[in-house]
Amino acid sequence: MTGVRVENFTISIDGYGAGPDQGVDNPLGIGGEALHDWLISTRAWRRMHGKEGGASGIDDDFAARGLDNFGAWIIGRNMFGPVRGPWPDRTWRGWWGDEPPFHCPVFVLTHHPRPPIAMNNGTIFHFVTAGIHQALESARQAAPGKDVRIGGGADTIRQYLRESLIDELHIAIAPVLLGQGEALFRDLDLPAFGYQCADHAGSEAVTHVILKRMDDRKEE
Repeated sequence: MTGVRVENFTISIDGYGAGPDQGVDNPLGIGGEALHDWLISTRAWRRMHGKEGGASGIDDDFAARGLDNFGAWIIGRNMFGPVRGPWPDRTWRGWWGDEPPFHCPVFVLTHHPRPPIAMNNGTIFHFVTAGIHQALESARQAAPGKDVRIGGGADTIRQYLRESLIDELHIAIAPVLLGQGEALFRDLDLPAFGYQCADHAGSEAVTHVILKRMDDRKEE
């Protein structure tokens, strides 16, 4: 059965997955770039982005796990880019240039329709206006035999957690304080939705936590 997973989503000590004032100059908000210092130094992340070298160890193990067995992604519009409201034109094609690191179909949640965008390396952005359930159904169809990754941002993950649709959630907690921004667990009662902490591990750079949905109330 196709699993639904969140991998390598990093939050600050005070629970924010992005800082305030996200935009072109600050894609992750003010101070948010520091959240991912642990990830961008790993061998797996560098390989994903066509680079050589990188650190091994526990952080690299988690980073590599986050690339394993995915056939489709779901992301929020904020993760796709800074454009808000109706699409003024079709010039914005994501933060990643002509070769995004996904290499599979990516379903973008939005209120404003737009034709799919086929990139150079197998990434195809599909824009879904019918909500999270339709996006998940489409992603599952596009990923036969593989898992679907919920990529973020924080609001997108919250929507799927409220419906108990995420099977496993890997959170990395970075030693950073942001003060404000996008709070991942705001107004969520995770035990009531069936989630428990299944594992945790720490490195010098970050603390890794695995949450799993432990009941089958939302199985499809």
